[in-house]
Amino acid sequence: MSVSTQDARAEATQAQAVTPILQGARLRYFAGAISVLGGLLFWELISRVLVANPLFLAAPSQIVQAIYSLTKSGEMQGHMAISAVEFALGYVIASVLGIILGFAMAESATAKRALQPWISGLYATPTIALAPLFILWLGIGIWSKVLVVIFLVLFPVTINTEAGLRTTSERLIEMLRSFGASSRQIFLKVSLPSAMPFILAGLKLGIGRGLIGVVVAELFGSRAGLGRLISQSADAFNMPELFAGVVVLAFAGIVMTAGFTWFEAKLVPWTKD
Repeated sequence: MSVSTQDARAEATQAQAVTPILQGARLRYFAGAISVLGGLLFWELISRVLVANPLFLAAPSQIVQAIYSLTKSGEMQGHMAISAVEFALGYVIASVLGIILGFAMAESATAKRALQPWISGLYATPTIALAPLFILWLGIGIWSKVLVVIFLVLFPVTINTEAGLRTTSERLIEMLRSFGASSRQIFLKVSLPSAMPFILAGLKLGIGRGLIGVVVAELFGSRAGLGRLISQSADAFNMPELFAGVVVLAFAGIVMTAGFTWFEAKLVPWTKD
């Protein structure tokens, strides 16, 4: 057998081995899109065949039509803008405070003992019971909604930040100290990178909780926003517009979470699957 024939067979064998890997990677890449499309088709079938009355369940095609109509009239953009501002302000404030509190609790046993009862108690408190109180204090303006978002986002960020800093290897820290590393160098080179996946996980959890906070606050009292749109549509039994608000919120959550996942892969690549 000639050398060229052996090389050709080796290349063919290698190509056969690589093909399933490429197919698997392609399937993983499109798995999310296939899952969403399959769910939407199933939803359309159920709403058209089993639940023919749109008063109980709107079909995806009807929801798309409602979103188009609301967007064309400009109503959807107004609701989205209000909810986006409320979410952004509350999320940023809660993230900064949560990271600071998490650092304080991880570095100081006294701070942990002082803050732990408050965090445990408030984290377990149902927000739906406090939202009317916040609106009573601050009115139906933007800041009552921002406070609800802060209340929901703060605790996951704080808990994850503290947990991440406490999981840093003590043996690694002692080794760096033996080589003369300063506390600042240990924090920047070891503690912070070790805690970063936990911090990002807390921030990612905060996205969903923050969106829930916006809707809960707007349901109790608001002039505009996606929660207000959902409340008005429910009162009028307009299921397509109700689901339109829900779908826009769900889509926003998917996009922000996907963006955060991409950012996490760039910032902490050692955690990638």
